Amino acid sequence: MSFSLLRASLRNAPLSVPIARAPLRTSYRRLSTVPPPAPKSEFNAVKAGAHFTPSKEDYQKVYNRIAGLIEEAGDYDDGSYGPVILRLAWHSSGTYDKETKTGGSNYATMRFAPESLHGANAGLHVARNLMEKIKQEHSWISYGDLWTLGGVVAIQEMAGPKIPWRPGRIDGVSEQATPDGRLPDATQGADHLRNIFGRMGFNDQEIVALSGAHALGRCHHDRSGFEGPWTFSPTTMTNDFFKLLFDEKWVWKKWGGPKQLEDKGTRSLMMLPTDYVLIQDKSFKKFARAYADDNELFFRE
Repeated sequence: MSFSLLRASLRNAPLSVPIARAPLRTSYRRLSTVPPPAPKSEFNAVKAGAHFTPSKEDYQKVYNRIAGLIEEAGDYDDGSYGPVILRLAWHSSGTYDKETKTGGSNYATMRFAPESLHGANAGLHVARNLMEKIKQEHSWISYGDLWTLGGVVAIQEMAGPKIPWRPGRIDGVSEQATPDGRLPDATQGADHLRNIFGRMGFNDQEIVALSGAHALGRCHHDRSGFEGPWTFSPTTMTNDFFKLLFDEKWVWKKWGGPKQLEDKGTRSLMMLPTDYVLIQDKSFKKFARAYADDNELFFRE
């Protein structure tokens, strides 16, 4: 899911603003969908030979391992690997083309250059390396299933809604890597968002809902060029991204980087041009307003 989730340190903000974190869980959530057996593939390493069929309990063990890893971030960003793992899940999925049936989370082609080197994927080696640790412990799971399950874990363990998930993705080869330009360009406007997300089959409501994942994480100047978090609680999934879009006064940041907005009050938060368009475009705005007013609606959709 979301998406251009690139981050930078709030310690460089002109004002000192406390960052809230999701409460530490003492137990992990359960998978909300009973998964079918994983398909066999010549590209999919399978535990205990070709006859191993993973159970729901096997997937739950992977889930629990990812959940524990998220909390091992130490000083990384805001003390959580959740946002960068979620970004990996989104960027591996957001290359899908509904017409050609290419791209997407199947095949997990971000493992290969040049896709791994695309500008939109800068910094995601952090998440891929983290997931590689778990892949080595659970070699039977495909990278596509592992990365997307990581996104589910990140959302759920950062106080977000339950996300239904099913396995079945297989690992591909470098020839199946996608061309550059399939992920959103944060400097663009409404037409660009509709072109990029429409290629995947999403409508205006779904575009806005997916953008709400910017409640999590931050941009890094040395990766995307942008800098700062979207919300005051970048490790907790809420509708704050939408609330802040409407409640704060946003002004263009005066700096040497790409065009981005900052909140006039604290100048510690940021919005991308593709975020701000959600309250400028009439169709997008009605959905953004609905989500700002109703966190439960946002979680449902």
